[in-house]
Amino acid sequence: MNLFVINSGSSSIKYQLFHMPAEKVVCSGLVERIGLEDAVITHKVYKDDQQEVIPLTLPIPDHGIGLAEVVKLLTDDKIGVIQNPQEIQVVGHRVVHGGESFAQTAIITEATKAEIKKLFPLAPLHNPSNFLGIEVAEQIFPKATQIAVFDTAFHQTMPAKAFRYAIPEEFYTKLGIRAYGFHGTSHKYVADRAIAYLSKKDTNLITIHLGNGCSMSAVKNGICVDTSMGLGPMNGLIMGTRSGDIDQSVIFYLVNQLGYDLKEVNTILNKKSGMLGLTGFSDMRDITKAIELGDMHAQLAYDMYAYRIKKYMGAYAAVLNGLDAIVFTAGVGENDKKIRELICREMEYLGITIDVARNNSSDKDMREINTAEARVKVLVIPTNEELEIARQCFDLVSNPQPI
Repeated sequence: MNLFVINSGSSSIKYQLFHMPAEKVVCSGLVERIGLEDAVITHKVYKDDQQEVIPLTLPIPDHGIGLAEVVKLLTDDKIGVIQNPQEIQVVGHRVVHGGESFAQTAIITEATKAEIKKLFPLAPLHNPSNFLGIEVAEQIFPKATQIAVFDTAFHQTMPAKAFRYAIPEEFYTKLGIRAYGFHGTSHKYVADRAIAYLSKKDTNLITIHLGNGCSMSAVKNGICVDTSMGLGPMNGLIMGTRSGDIDQSVIFYLVNQLGYDLKEVNTILNKKSGMLGLTGFSDMRDITKAIELGDMHAQLAYDMYAYRIKKYMGAYAAVLNGLDAIVFTAGVGENDKKIRELICREMEYLGITIDVARNNSSDKDMREINTAEARVKVLVIPTNEELEIARQCFDLVSNPQPI
């Protein structure tokens, strides 16, 4: 089966073509700067353990044109991997917010699309772009089964005591205001791999997704019981440009005392805060370079970043009533050895100690970095959200649910 995975952003499209069930990646790519004259497509073809990279710069006015250009590459006489779009049997779409409507992966129908549109107010930066990707793909791959995989679905197993806010009841019952959580596809992928690695029937995991966006989940026996993000993706950990947890009084002070309007405050907390607000940099690589040069602001931000994660680790260990492993994943989690060391420092009470040599290894595969005698495994597991989406889509079409 040819299964095409699409992750559509406001000005970008990430994609991968899989042969299933072998889970073989045939090609992948990224369309960037959609809407501009100098848009960029980076297309990669994998054949005989070799990778060929095809970079293109061209005007791409909209997502439809962008995906049409991708199809040209997929069907090109020299580098193509299919002969025509009809060979794509399934298209899997990442959709950020599924609300309470979608606790599972879903085949896209008109009713599904209507529900996704209803959720636009809960994810105004993401769901409209995801929806646009669906509509464009329906035109280009009209015979394919279109499937939505929701970032929030993995967290729908949380109990009410974890996802409810202590605000008047009608805000939840009438408006659906609650914690939903995000990065669920990533958390599920690494949790499943960790459980398989541990070979234990009963497992208590803390999964830590650290990229430009950051989140954590408490996972018991493969089921999410709590997560750090909330109604939207701003809550919880300190992130690249997002503040994470903040006293609500700060918002009222900015508006009522300093004269900011709510749109400005939203921009500050979403796009100008986090590591960017503290250091001037949103990329952890730039921050670590600044630390090496003696920048005290960068060092403080680094310490704050790790401290917030440690607080959540303690809370989730309590929620789980025990801990078998913690899992680091995503760009920072997989590659920043110093932040992993700082997070795990002085955590012996929870049974967490890391082996410096293991932690410093440049190995990019799944690996253990804890000491041999540690009670709790510390794992680094590269995430693969596109593969998780492909697996969920393939499982759905192979084992259709009764209506």
